[in-house]
Amino acid sequence: MNAPAVAASREGALLSITGVVQGVGFRPFVHRLAMRHGLSGWVLNSAGDVQVHVEGARQSIDDFAHALAAEAPPLARIESLDRTACEVDGLEGFTIRESHDDPDRRQPVSPDVAMCAACEAELNDPSNRRYRYPFITCTDCGPRYTVIDAMPYDRERTSMRAFTQCPECLREYQTPGDRRYHSETNSCPACGPRLSLVPPFHMVERGPGGEAHVVEKRSGGEAGGVERGSEEPIDEAARLLVDGKIVAVRGLGGFQLAVDATNESAVRRLRIRKRREAKPFALMVRTVAEARALASVSWAEEEALASRERPIVLLRKRADAPLAPSIAPGLDSVGIMIAYTPLHHLLLERAGRPLVMTSGNVSDEPIAIENADAQRRLRDIADAFLLHDREIVARYDDSVVRFANDAPVFLRRARGYAPLPIDLPVPTPVPLVAVGPHLKNTFTVAHGRWAFVSQHIGDLENLETLEHFQAALEAYKRLFRVEPEVVVRDLHPGYLSSRVAEELGVARIIGVQHHHAHVAAVLAEHGIREPAVGLAFDGTGYGEDGNVWGAEVLVADLAAYRRVAQLRYAPLPGGDLAARSPWRVALGYLSLEPEAAGAFAAAFEGVPERERSIASQQIVQHLNAPLASSMGRLFDAAAAILGVRRLAQYEGQAAMELEALAGRHAAEPLPFPVRENGRGAWVLDPLPLLFALGERRLAGSGAAELAARFHESIAAASADVALRAAAAADTRLVALGGGCFQNARLLVSVRARLEGQGITVLVPRRLSPNDGAVSYGQAAVAAARLQRDLVL
Repeated sequence: MNAPAVAASREGALLSITGVVQGVGFRPFVHRLAMRHGLSGWVLNSAGDVQVHVEGARQSIDDFAHALAAEAPPLARIESLDRTACEVDGLEGFTIRESHDDPDRRQPVSPDVAMCAACEAELNDPSNRRYRYPFITCTDCGPRYTVIDAMPYDRERTSMRAFTQCPECLREYQTPGDRRYHSETNSCPACGPRLSLVPPFHMVERGPGGEAHVVEKRSGGEAGGVERGSEEPIDEAARLLVDGKIVAVRGLGGFQLAVDATNESAVRRLRIRKRREAKPFALMVRTVAEARALASVSWAEEEALASRERPIVLLRKRADAPLAPSIAPGLDSVGIMIAYTPLHHLLLERAGRPLVMTSGNVSDEPIAIENADAQRRLRDIADAFLLHDREIVARYDDSVVRFANDAPVFLRRARGYAPLPIDLPVPTPVPLVAVGPHLKNTFTVAHGRWAFVSQHIGDLENLETLEHFQAALEAYKRLFRVEPEVVVRDLHPGYLSSRVAEELGVARIIGVQHHHAHVAAVLAEHGIREPAVGLAFDGTGYGEDGNVWGAEVLVADLAAYRRVAQLRYAPLPGGDLAARSPWRVALGYLSLEPEAAGAFAAAFEGVPERERSIASQQIVQHLNAPLASSMGRLFDAAAAILGVRRLAQYEGQAAMELEALAGRHAAEPLPFPVRENGRGAWVLDPLPLLFALGERRLAGSGAAELAARFHESIAAASADVALRAAAAADTRLVALGGGCFQNARLLVSVRARLEGQGITVLVPRRLSPNDGAVSYGQAAVAAARLQRDLVL
């Protein structure tokens, strides 16, 4: 064939690929694919997509386009692939062009993911130049969200711009076919981040008479520490851990506090210094086999443990596990994660034992991310600091999941998952931000069909967390190019998030009821627009009647809802204080039927008479004793009546211990009647259930048996009222939302009872049932209302 005929046989195509296609090795993948199929052209990152221009034979272009979707890199998630014909420019070879910025486009950002198998092999290969290098990474793994300042994703827009690649790293970066071709986090011991081990600003020792004296002072930074250049910082940190010391480790998204998980005195010391009296600690191990030595692991749990996201997985603890008793007091489960960075791998290998790896903060504050700030805030907790000099752009907690019948339930969504977008079934016609709730806060920025739900922010109860919220929100607005025209908030006028909404300076603010947001989050995640019955069970939420809601049965779609059933109201003496004092909740229920005092007696053992008298007066005088229909507080009351927990040291402790006590015991429900209220709705009356618990406990029934019967009673009554509501609303859909559905036994039992009656049950999968999903639900409700208003 002559030259003109060859030229005529060539065609051109322009492909636009959207989704998670930046920061995942997509351009190098496209380059390799084009070369394999004999195509010329170019690829570049745009702010909203990856654009590819190819020239060659039509069949080769067809095969190339098919392979783009079929063989995409493991971290990529293609949302759409558009192909149009274009002119043939006569290009030779295939190149990666400089990124193009389009301010009107937005692009998903990959979350941080665990070290891949190829990097792990190099980490452990003595002949490799990155042998035991604690910052090894490639296009398939490592930090993404925590190092990215802005899109499109190039090294100069990340915190890696501080490190100039050495000739060998640069050669890899520029070599097509290399695993590190255009890997923006590429580095090695010669040119990458550095480790150091330093003591805190001050170290205090006790003299023979108990007197304290400072033995060493540091002015900050890394001066005087053990510098990188060998394995000494990791070796020394591991030695300290084996000796029972507490080491603050700078990780991907912030500091973690590490201690030997088999050393009871070390774990207790960490609790005292961190002011975390009883809340369970998470553990880190190197392998699934090591996790199995500590807990039972199902196939689904193993899959999650070993996934690239590497969440903390809540597992059933082995009775013979060699763990300190105060790791998770009162619970039958333990949270375990597999090491996800090379630094973690090396530290665990050297220590040779499981490590507590908990958030690097004082309880209720955000985790520290900067070296100097960590040394200031954690100096009274940590005995040493294992630092590095790669700046952390975004604060990032570990994600937490548990499994219910081999199905995952998020307890916290952060590292590995955020900030991947979640679709809105009804696209928002204008950009918006939903500021979320007061506790377990997340926010959501939305544009069109994409909702970007933030990582876990925390409880908005102090200035530090508010500053974290504001910084993360500004980062999301910058990364995803969203300038909100609408702000969405909770109805509660006293929430700090509601005040933040007012201060954002946006003209239109939409209020969304807390439990409607819970139900809408589940519906939206499943793409449901039609009405369904929603069970929203949690601790507290502001009700439209001014009372505290928390056990609500709604008939709802995305735009509206009506309340068709509730738990019977009872006063909460002390208001928010009752959430940490289960005996107060029991007292509130007892005030409805004072003649049942004998059945409630165990709830008040050890409670000072004066304190109980004051609480009783609060009820009588309606003084700081709001009426509540809270399922979370009902669990607290049951725990108090059974003598399981009268005072809680952290939120949800009583309910968690009650679930652990119930275990997997088979049990029949106790009386928990559902009554009509005379106004076309139903009321679940828990008093007969609470009376029965107390009376049977006094008669000698075991607490574990009664805890199991309590769970089944809640499940049976919930299914009963949901079936009534579904029949009345002519729907076969039921959505389960709210923090109480983190309870695996309750979730499984309610779901089984409903599905046994032919109901389709929707449960959260990509977000938590708890308040971490509320901002997404707020965004879904606001988008639906805005679209409705356009039509009207």
